[in-house]
Amino acid sequence: MGVIEETDVEQVTLALLDAANDRDPVVQEQVRKSILTLGNQQPDKVLSMCQDYLLKHPKLVVGHRVLILQTIELVVKSRIDDISYPKIKSVIQLASDEMTKSKEVVPEWQQAASNILVAVGNKYINDIMEEILSKFQPGVLPHFFVVQTLANLSDSNVYGMVPFLNAIMGTMLPMLGMTKQDNMKWVFSSALCRFSESILEYLANLDKAPDPTVRKDTFSSEIYSAYDVLFNSWIQSRESKLRLTVAEALGSMSHLMAHDKLEEQLPKLLLTILGLYKKNSEHYIITKSLCQVLEASVNMGSRVLETQIDVLLLALHQQVCSPVDFSNPPTVKNHNEVLRCFTILANTFPDRLMVFVLQRLENSNERNRMGSLAVLRHLINSSTSIMETKKLLILASIRQPLADHSNKVKKRVVQVISAMAHHGYLEIEGGDLLVRFIIQHCALPDTYHRGQRPPDPEEVSNEALRSMCDNTLHLFTTTVGRLTDVLWPMLLCYLTPNQYASATTPLCKSLILLANKKRAAQEASFIIDFSAQGSSLPSQYILMIRLLVNAAFPFRCRGQGAPSLSLLNALSPNIHPKAEPLWENEIPKLLSYLEESTDDSLDKKKWEESLLQLLSKTLAAIDDSQWTGQLAVEATRYLPTYNNALEEKSFLYRCIGVILQQCYNKELVRKQLQEILISARHNDAIERTGVAMGIGLCASSHLDGTLEKLEEFGKSDAFRKASGIFGLLKDKNDVDVEKMKSTLILCYGYVALHAPEDQLLTRIDSDILQNISKNFNTKDLTMKLSLIHSVGLIAKAIRQSVRKQGFLFSRKQELMGVMMDFIKAEPTDVMRTPIRHLVLTTCANLINLNPPLTENENFDLLKTCLNGVYGLPTVDTPDKAKDEEALDPQQREVLYSDTFNALHELLRNVLARDLSPDGLQSVFKHIESWLSSGQDHERERAVKTTAELLQFYLDSLSVKNLVTFHNLGALVGRLGPRCTDPNPEVRRAAIDCIYRLMYIQLRYEGFSLDYKDDSVEGLLDVREKLSNPDHSVLYKTCSELTKIISKRLPQQQLSTLLFMLFDGLVDSQSNCSRASSVILNTLLKNRGAGLQDLVPEMLEVLHNRLQLIGEEQVKAAIGQSVLILATQHLQTVVNTLVAYPLPYDSWSCEMWMALGADSTLALQIIEMIIEKLNVMVPYVDKKESMLRPGLTKVATSQPLAMTCALREMMLNGQSADAVAYVFPKLFSSLLVRLGSSVGVHLPKDLNSNSIISDRKTINKINMTNFDVCGVAVEALRILLGRAQLDAVVKPLDQEGAWDKMKDPQQHTTGVTLLSRAMAKHAGPRLPAIVENLCPSLCNIYECQRVTVTAFFSELLNHHVVTELMILDMLMNNMMERITDTCGTVRMLAVRGLGNIAVGSPEKVNKYAKELLAAMSSGMEEKDDPGKLITLEAMSGMSKILLYLDQKNVQLLVVYIFMKIKPFLENENDEIRCASIMLLGNLSKFGSGEPVFKDQIHNVLVSLLLHLSDPNPQVVKACKYAMRICAPVIGSEQISAMFQKHLLEEKGLHYGEFINDLTKYLIQDFPGMLNFYHITVIQFFKSNWAEIRASAAMFIGFLLGNLHDEHFSHMNMGSVTKGLVMLLQDPDPLVRVKAAEAMGHFH
Repeated sequence: MGVIEETDVEQVTLALLDAANDRDPVVQEQVRKSILTLGNQQPDKVLSMCQDYLLKHPKLVVGHRVLILQTIELVVKSRIDDISYPKIKSVIQLASDEMTKSKEVVPEWQQAASNILVAVGNKYINDIMEEILSKFQPGVLPHFFVVQTLANLSDSNVYGMVPFLNAIMGTMLPMLGMTKQDNMKWVFSSALCRFSESILEYLANLDKAPDPTVRKDTFSSEIYSAYDVLFNSWIQSRESKLRLTVAEALGSMSHLMAHDKLEEQLPKLLLTILGLYKKNSEHYIITKSLCQVLEASVNMGSRVLETQIDVLLLALHQQVCSPVDFSNPPTVKNHNEVLRCFTILANTFPDRLMVFVLQRLENSNERNRMGSLAVLRHLINSSTSIMETKKLLILASIRQPLADHSNKVKKRVVQVISAMAHHGYLEIEGGDLLVRFIIQHCALPDTYHRGQRPPDPEEVSNEALRSMCDNTLHLFTTTVGRLTDVLWPMLLCYLTPNQYASATTPLCKSLILLANKKRAAQEASFIIDFSAQGSSLPSQYILMIRLLVNAAFPFRCRGQGAPSLSLLNALSPNIHPKAEPLWENEIPKLLSYLEESTDDSLDKKKWEESLLQLLSKTLAAIDDSQWTGQLAVEATRYLPTYNNALEEKSFLYRCIGVILQQCYNKELVRKQLQEILISARHNDAIERTGVAMGIGLCASSHLDGTLEKLEEFGKSDAFRKASGIFGLLKDKNDVDVEKMKSTLILCYGYVALHAPEDQLLTRIDSDILQNISKNFNTKDLTMKLSLIHSVGLIAKAIRQSVRKQGFLFSRKQELMGVMMDFIKAEPTDVMRTPIRHLVLTTCANLINLNPPLTENENFDLLKTCLNGVYGLPTVDTPDKAKDEEALDPQQREVLYSDTFNALHELLRNVLARDLSPDGLQSVFKHIESWLSSGQDHERERAVKTTAELLQFYLDSLSVKNLVTFHNLGALVGRLGPRCTDPNPEVRRAAIDCIYRLMYIQLRYEGFSLDYKDDSVEGLLDVREKLSNPDHSVLYKTCSELTKIISKRLPQQQLSTLLFMLFDGLVDSQSNCSRASSVILNTLLKNRGAGLQDLVPEMLEVLHNRLQLIGEEQVKAAIGQSVLILATQHLQTVVNTLVAYPLPYDSWSCEMWMALGADSTLALQIIEMIIEKLNVMVPYVDKKESMLRPGLTKVATSQPLAMTCALREMMLNGQSADAVAYVFPKLFSSLLVRLGSSVGVHLPKDLNSNSIISDRKTINKINMTNFDVCGVAVEALRILLGRAQLDAVVKPLDQEGAWDKMKDPQQHTTGVTLLSRAMAKHAGPRLPAIVENLCPSLCNIYECQRVTVTAFFSELLNHHVVTELMILDMLMNNMMERITDTCGTVRMLAVRGLGNIAVGSPEKVNKYAKELLAAMSSGMEEKDDPGKLITLEAMSGMSKILLYLDQKNVQLLVVYIFMKIKPFLENENDEIRCASIMLLGNLSKFGSGEPVFKDQIHNVLVSLLLHLSDPNPQVVKACKYAMRICAPVIGSEQISAMFQKHLLEEKGLHYGEFINDLTKYLIQDFPGMLNFYHITVIQFFKSNWAEIRASAAMFIGFLLGNLHDEHFSHMNMGSVTKGLVMLLQDPDPLVRVKAAEAMGHFH
């Protein structure tokens, strides 16, 4: 038996053919690959089998048949040159029969057969033609697929087929007339189309063709006859698919028709093709055909075409107008094909075409206009030479679409303009209109309203169109070089008219590029002649003004600021040569400031100021009065441009003010002021302020002229006209006189503010106030606001001037009175106008002026102002006003903030007039009542104001002689309790108040300004802590405050303070109870010792009080009280509290927790409890019910109560010292308590002997969460935290160890995790703990033995036990436990013994005998239902083997090996894993033992297959074991391979690995092949699909790599049978691998 027998190959191929139609696509694909592999090796053989299979199974389902036919096709395609000729003949025969067996058309099946013929036809065309033509007889309609095959052949083998085509068409033509069915007509048409295309290809490449004599006219008569049938009959079909195919064929055939025939047919042909558009939805094929016909007719120089041109253009235009859907390729292809048709016609009939397209630009239908523009753009780009003469015509015609309203059309217009720009249209006269169009659309507003999706997918939003125009303008500037002189300086025209404002940014960017380009090239045209004849450019003055105003609002119009400034800089020589050096220096600084800002972060006021400064500096640098005058005139003239942008206009007024400052022509200044006042639109507040600010700025250089002008204006006709007799007939645009007066009033205010200080005071009464005061009794809001604002500005101005000269302001009281009336008239429940803010600001300015107010005036002022502001609702209270009156939230916030700042400024100014304790009291008495308001926001306002005032008092205080700060106690008493107010803002401000009061007291005591008092400074820390207060912080705050206050408070003020605090006890907020709690504790400390009999009762009262108090800080104080009692009466307190009902309610818990606060006391209590816990019975076994068998563990209540008590005490951080002192005892005690609590239930009569019987009912609710074991676990966790062992707690939290400890199933795992964490992070504490725990190992309670053994067992895993010299003690304990009656304890003991190898490997040999004995007996354990002890023994053995000496193990190796082997295929993943690991560890003791080598070879196959085990841990174990065993196997190559590829953490390409491995096995162990393959076949029946699949792979690769001489070792019958069986496996993975393996049978 030399090689694989034929029968085996046949059996395998047959199995694969059977499986070819597998239900799983992956299997199907692999089966196909394997048959192909076999087919490529033995093409004749496999082809024969495929043929036989098809012949033997005539009723095979179509899908299966198709798969086999496809396989034949692939084998033929890849091995055509190696297949014997007879086989080729029989394949042709088979395919031909399969194709025509059914008269019905069965596309999938027959197509597959046809494809075989086409594949063979690429080489054996003559044989194929012989076969096919035998089924293509004259007079008989052939089979559909015969024709289809001819068509496909002419496609795939042009040179082979064209010589046959004449004959084929000869036979075919008569058949066309006989054809009745649409599908036959379709296949004939399709064939004719392919034939024509291949003839054209043949003729185009005659140099490569076998017969170069073939000519077009060889075919023209046949083609024409076919054309006749197709055109006159078939194209009329109802079936659209057929019509399209016929049309496609006619397109291709038109190139082959005789010229005269085509010419004669052309009119009909074109009309028919065009007629198809209406009948078919799919247009691409029709257009393609039309394009071919047009090409053919143009190529032959047709005359008739001209007669058809109109019809053609109409139809093509209609096509070009149909929408293009870019997600649907046919519509895109159709569009491009239509444009090709236009190109063909443009080259032949340019004039006709242009007229037609341009006329259509005026069509009323949007789509038509879009279509024409698409054609125009295409022609401009593609037919350059023809279009050259048409430029003027096109320019004239494009004007119409420029005015189109549709964005879709505009988008096309932009594309056309872009094409025109590149081809030189824009330089021609009229090109500027196109540029204007682009710029207009750079200025489009946004359309897109949120929430409305545009329903039309082609919709072009304004944003999209705008962005397209931005890009187009940029392209004009950067890439179309010829446009530079067209755009410069023309683009400047668009900068100044307002309708282009939104295009500012792109315009500036383009102009900057152009300017820099020209400047760099030093072109003369860079310098612009603004005064040139007929120039439409804006003047340099207007340009400068426009760009400055743009810059003032840098984030408007898509970020116009930076581009406007940069352009100003770029244009500087054109504005004025002297501006250039200044701007070069200044503008970049402004730009970099802008770059760092956003719309929100920009300081608008500072920014505008810096621009006005730039303007002022520029005018100073230019220093040319005439130029400045002209600038002023033009700027004033430019004002109306901004009528719809009032903020910009307002800024321009200020610019004009700055320009007029530098203007020395008095007459010109007067004229401009007149112009401004007359033409201003006084109805608008922004404009009024703008005018006033501008005129104010002007006054700084021209005070008298400005005042005269204002007076003259006040008396002018303008006012009479506004209020005269025709007042009734006022047009709504007319100005009402109040608004004009308001402007005037504001002007006076700003004039005062900017007037030179030395000229101001003499003019105040006569020129300024005189003109304002007559309006004081107005009811008009606008005038009121203007008056208040103006008076405030005047007061400010006077104050600045007064610094240099004394001045009594006689009208102060009168003005104050007016202001108070204004504020009283405001509604109290809402703030909508800035009247309060302005009045307060104005009063603050007036207060500073002499003469001072009387006491009564002062009182009224404060009362009015405070009541008018404090009583307002909060800023976020919704305003119920009508929409137009209400403010939006942002406006309201600003208004509130401004108003309060103004109030504080006023109060500071009042206080400054009398800076003494009495002065402070006279202000504070107005605030005092608000401090205890029930409204949060009112308290907050009052205390913040107080803090502001005290800070001011402190900053301004200078103590000349010792004064008593007599109201300190009263102030502290009012403010102290507020330090714990529920409102954090109040708390912080109150602490600030106390801090400042303490320092004021220190100043009065004579300490210097810079003196810092440590205790008072402590308040700053307190203030920090208050932002997020917890109980302890608030309590601490109170006591720290008390300490600081008592330290600093003079004796005589103490009583005042106490009285204030008594008031505080009934405060609406619960803060003041602090004081009483502090006092209570002080008393207890002093007097508590004699109250023993009352202790239980006092505790009960405290317990009850706790329930009523919500304030955390007071609760803490009560805890303090409990602690004070306990220091005096320990035993009584503990006995009383232990007996409270369980589970402790939160108040009892707080009382216990309080006891942890004193560590000496806590230590006494803890030791008392440990002692009790160690001797008390933890639980009793009770029979729960008569029905349920078995006993239930029920907890005893006293140990439970004590565990709860420990838990609560340790929660108090102060108990840390006590806990540290008894830690080992306490830890051991709680660990054992935990062991005794697992699975223990609560007793039914839990509180039968509780002290307080009336509370038994309360706790039903809490019972549900009360759990015996949970209490112990929590106590243990809290103990570790308290002992500063967070490093132990952290891993336990992460691993969920606490829940595991509570769960009877996972308890030991939890304890192991605890032990591990202790060993790692708390080593030094272990000896004492172990010593305390040892006695429990002999305890009668099994649960306690389990817990302690688990703890000890894990400790042995860590070297720390050797270092601490407790190893022997632990080992001895484990040895004793090996024979424990409890299986779990035994298992844990075995585990512990194994762990020594990890923790202290150097000690393994010391205990070798005991360890081996323990592990061996563990592997044989009988009473081990879950095989847990066995598993531990194997793992343990694995661990200790790593460290045992050879001599200790040598004799046992094979004995252990035999014990392991049965576990290798165990169902349990962990056991498999452990046994494989152990096997690996054993192997190093077996090297050099021939017996052992055999054992390894025995299990090698099993290990190799388990490399694909479903369990990843088993896979890792296999890799490990095989690497360790590698040297024993006896092959260097295999050994090296294992070492290199089998790494636990790395992936393994299993297929490649096994493939390489089988090569080495064959080479190094040929004698073992029989054993290997028989072993592998046994795994074909494995329970795991992965293993079955790997076994199939193994066999596959083994066969694939086997040399002929080795086949004698193989039992091929079994292999074949096994694989055939696996090919029917239920799991697709196995079927895939079996099919793959079969591919190696060759």
